[in-house]
Amino acid sequence: MPYNPEEEFRTVSDIKLFVYSTKGDDPKKCTAIHLHKMGKIILTYKIGNIPKNAVLLNPFSQKALSIEDLPAIHTKGLVGLDCSWVEAKRIFGAYEHRDDEPKKKGRWRFIDRILPYLLAANPVNYGKPCKLSTAEALASALYIVGFKDNARKLLDGFKWGENFFTLNFELLEAYSDAKSSLEVVKIQNDYLDELYE
Repeated sequence: MPYNPEEEFRTVSDIKLFVYSTKGDDPKKCTAIHLHKMGKIILTYKIGNIPKNAVLLNPFSQKALSIEDLPAIHTKGLVGLDCSWVEAKRIFGAYEHRDDEPKKKGRWRFIDRILPYLLAANPVNYGKPCKLSTAEALASALYIVGFKDNARKLLDGFKWGENFFTLNFELLEAYSDAKSSLEVVKIQNDYLDELYE
């Protein structure tokens, strides 16, 4: 569905939620398509349809998402990526940029942020660390920046949605209390140190 600037944005508590799709996933298993059908996100196949300087959930970023990113998310939006991990590496992995500036490569101009350690609850990657579906990634980001109820509402159309919050409750709460990206990383690292000691 092409993006229409005149169209009223679908929002979660005034936050514009976008998903950029490369059409690489099975449509029947694609959480982004499911969210789009429920009217919870704007799904686009053209990167130019997404506002510049929006916060993009990039699994190869060097900076963790935190409450510090809320102003940019609130004004420009939050962007999830719907593609395979191989495709994500092709899109993001080869390009270096400063962590504190929007990424600039052609029409790409986003604030890249990585999500901290969380477990997937979706049936394809259940229990695997950091292998979140697009829906889980967006919900995690909303939770971390303080929109906890909206995060739950985003996943309420999935049978496994509430289980995602159960699996990750302790971490999500801790991340949402953090005041900076550095604090988020410390919480993650302390948790992993304890988990694997």
